[in-house]
Amino acid sequence: MTYTQFGFPCFSWTAMLDSAAPGPEPPLSHCRERTPGDGRARAGEERSGAVAGPGPSADSRVPPAGKAQQRLKEQYRLGSLLGRGGFGSVFAATRLSDGAPAGAEPCSALGLQVAIKRVPRNRVHHWGELPDGTSAPLEIVLLAKVSNGFPGVVQLLEWVELPNDILMVLERPEHSQDLHHFIRARGFLSEEVARQLFHQVLEAVWHCTSCGVLHRDIKPGNILVDLATGQAKLIDFGCGTYLQETAYIHFAGTPSYSPPEWTHFGWYYGKPATIWSLGIVLHQMVCGEHPFRRDQNISWDHQLSLPQRLSPECQDLIRRCLSMLDLERPSLEEVFCHPWMQDIHLP
Repeated sequence: MTYTQFGFPCFSWTAMLDSAAPGPEPPLSHCRERTPGDGRARAGEERSGAVAGPGPSADSRVPPAGKAQQRLKEQYRLGSLLGRGGFGSVFAATRLSDGAPAGAEPCSALGLQVAIKRVPRNRVHHWGELPDGTSAPLEIVLLAKVSNGFPGVVQLLEWVELPNDILMVLERPEHSQDLHHFIRARGFLSEEVARQLFHQVLEAVWHCTSCGVLHRDIKPGNILVDLATGQAKLIDFGCGTYLQETAYIHFAGTPSYSPPEWTHFGWYYGKPATIWSLGIVLHQMVCGEHPFRRDQNISWDHQLSLPQRLSPECQDLIRRCLSMLDLERPSLEEVFCHPWMQDIHLP
């Protein structure tokens, strides 16, 4: 899921919600949990604490659907489509309470800029419980654990449960770009710029793991860069789960970022798998491309080729993060202490 402008015209609330009518579930997306050779998650195999199933009906604390939709229309002016992912769509919007006059143009930039993520209820496969006892999609439960006041994770401003959809209102820096397009516009990043951004991503991952949350889909498209401040934010927890010390036997995320132990053996541990995906992200930053060809079955004797222009320290960190054996990959603490990560000048 990205926040990069697609160039589509502004949407109306009616058009957005009408397009969200429930229909047949789509084919398996990259964020569905999968088991080798099965394609379906079996209940009880992963102890995430989530409640599998379509989710409960709206309780008395949720306003009736008509009132909820009317409140959204009065509070937010819907803008253009920002992106689509395996489970929903993200739209630009403006919070009118922050200063937009009643007669402003439909796509007015006045007021707080936010993103509204729409997820059809029939695509929510895991539910959890918020601190106040409210049942909510697991993505919202995880965001509530990690986004409160921490600048490196996208902030969840509010969420609304409708009969057919879950809507999440998320912060959106006015001048921002996801890291995938940020890199693409420049070819590749200098080591200094990459070091600053990578350090921020590491801090966000550290924060999530300290809160007991595993993101599971760390990639440039899920890292938002504020072009005005240089602040990086981790977004899209739709593939996330609770962190556990035992092995996971379901995969959720983007296949090209999955570790070799999943591909070859059908299991992975959360922390080493995260380091693997971080190694791919760092390679993309400084090289401008994914280190492995699409659909490439990585062999155990694979030799990673890196440009000679990269410093020995940068090359060493990438190779360590992309070690074929998960036990040989560094921990997050060791990545922070690596020589290449020193002398950081944060924005």
